[in-house]
Amino acid sequence: MPSNFNALNAAAYEQMMGRWSRRLAPLFINFAGVQEGERLIDVGCGTGSLTFALLAGRNPAALTAIDYSELYLEAARAAGTDPRLRFEQADACALPFADGAFDGALSLLMLHFVPRPELAAAEMRRVVRRGGTVAAAVWDTYGGFVMQRMFWDTAALLDPAAEAARAENYMRPATRPNELREMWRRVGLEDVRDAMLTIRMEYASFDDLWSPIAAGEGSMGKYAAPLDPDGRAALERALRFAYEAGKPDGPRSFAAVAWACRGTVA
Repeated sequence: MPSNFNALNAAAYEQMMGRWSRRLAPLFINFAGVQEGERLIDVGCGTGSLTFALLAGRNPAALTAIDYSELYLEAARAAGTDPRLRFEQADACALPFADGAFDGALSLLMLHFVPRPELAAAEMRRVVRRGGTVAAAVWDTYGGFVMQRMFWDTAALLDPAAEAARAENYMRPATRPNELREMWRRVGLEDVRDAMLTIRMEYASFDDLWSPIAAGEGSMGKYAAPLDPDGRAALERALRFAYEAGKPDGPRSFAAVAWACRGTVA
């Protein structure tokens, strides 16, 4: 089952989201309670933000990292050759691994891009041994993702056609309060716990935010790139106005909140 994230360019993805995933990864690893020496799977690894944080911080015995996008996997493979690490193209909703093959399954900022996230959660549970941990984190896309909110509210103000895309992105599955916790319980996980994790997204300038969007990366790029030149220029001007907020262009910092949840396989 494909992801609905628009994956076009690994470098643009790094600028748009990979750097923020790396900032969130240590908070998520601590919340998940990952121990040293475990056999782990990173579900939806992208370019490897969580993968390499796990290698650096938890010394796993073995780490399998899967993603639907071969484009992102190529970039991740180029970044690391640790003998404990294996990258594999796979569908999060049909993991090609035996029951109980891992001590833990983790997913960072992926489930809300899967059309059936509960099926992916059930697959993560299936491939983890009894007593192991399944953990995930997703953005609070409606109430806690300031950069995205700025983009979509600006786009919808200019273009009524953007209202449907805004609603889709604000109301992605598993991103509302308590949704991950309820999902974890429905797939049969026990000792379910959740938390709110917060980072800052720090941009050097407006172009630092805009350039991967203009290149077509991600959900915002999927909307912006096909606009006609006048429409794209109008969006850029209005978004710059929102970013600068009456001050000269330069560094800005925006809060970004993620919902995290963990549970134990019975």
